[in-house]
Amino acid sequence: MSLLLIIADDFTGALDTGVQFAARGIRTKVVVDTDIDLAAQDTTVLVVDTETRHLSPDKAYDIIYQLTKRSACAGIPHIYKKTDSALRGNIGAELAALLDATGLQQLPFLPAFPQIGRITRDGIHYIDGVPVTDSPFGVDPFEPVRHAVISELIAEQTAHPVWNFSSLTDTDSFAGLDGILVFDAEHADDLANTGKQLLKHSALPIMAGCAGFGASLPELLNITPDTECSFPEMDRRLLVVCGSVNPITLAQLDKAEQNGFSRLRLTPEQKLTKNYWQSPDGKKELMQIEEMLLKNPHCIIETNDAGGNQKTSAYARKHHLDLETVRVRISGNLGLLVGELFTSPSLGTLLLTGGDTLLQCMSCIGIHELEPICELAKGVVLARFTYHGCTRHIITKSGGFGQEDLLISLADKIGGTK
Repeated sequence: MSLLLIIADDFTGALDTGVQFAARGIRTKVVVDTDIDLAAQDTTVLVVDTETRHLSPDKAYDIIYQLTKRSACAGIPHIYKKTDSALRGNIGAELAALLDATGLQQLPFLPAFPQIGRITRDGIHYIDGVPVTDSPFGVDPFEPVRHAVISELIAEQTAHPVWNFSSLTDTDSFAGLDGILVFDAEHADDLANTGKQLLKHSALPIMAGCAGFGASLPELLNITPDTECSFPEMDRRLLVVCGSVNPITLAQLDKAEQNGFSRLRLTPEQKLTKNYWQSPDGKKELMQIEEMLLKNPHCIIETNDAGGNQKTSAYARKHHLDLETVRVRISGNLGLLVGELFTSPSLGTLLLTGGDTLLQCMSCIGIHELEPICELAKGVVLARFTYHGCTRHIITKSGGFGQEDLLISLADKIGGTK
């Protein structure tokens, strides 16, 4: 039986929290299956990606509620609701579902991830020093964050009371308060110290936050290592597959191209035409992509137009495609492309950026379970899976993670492993 169930709303987030345990030698499994038999799992930490970020609040609530109910029946003692560190998704609805399904009175919520510059101060969430609404996440074309005040964001989707606290000390008390307890944190130590105070009050059967607080949970919950953790040998070649529009990732792509990476920008037709890669043109272009992979050990395939996405927007308008259809088509066609390339001898180690990209690429090769191994950089996860009896490795990251030279440093790191 698992000691901890982590419920995430997207695939990359599931991995960047699960790896906080795996890197310490704790058996950890990440699955994309809300119907999984929870009682039958032989892993210490089970992470379930519910893929609820893009759903309606009501649908997200129902999925989290049912999964939480089933975890109680399976006897799992702790549940961690993993939320996005930039506050995207159905946070209020999903926290409410956790409270309602367990019948508990309090849910501690620690949304900060100070290790990557995402902090909470006076109940307001900041990204690299600015309120999240003024960051790139506030202008995201698919899911803009509209509230930096966390209590306001939660109140949009639930009537549960929300209480704001600074990081807890011995003298603080929250006894008798019902609802969602939001805690500030500007440093990793704030998260750990608040966690210790919560533990004293036996307030950790259910918790919420991102990978920031997740990193404190092995010690807080006394989950000890049960397996060896070692860095594997990997293919030296690196293919970056990017479906993210985040400017942080775009800067990383630019820097990599300036340092010798081959870069292919998919056309609007390649991104938005159904089953494009099975068409005669698609098959011809697949051969050209394989030639690119053979010529250069470091390559990028991305979905952004040069100088902005005006061409893709114009194509979508011409073909009457709404924003959600565009999002689904792009990630779906990117997944089909990776599926076509996956058995090619020219394919090296894959780096997938963006939760939608990861989900579709893995789905297209029939993979719904990953085992995180370690972080190659903060928020950048190395994982493995079994494909036709062979162990394969993959690197994943959220679009908003990493320094500008990240791809160059990753290429150097894996280049010395085999």
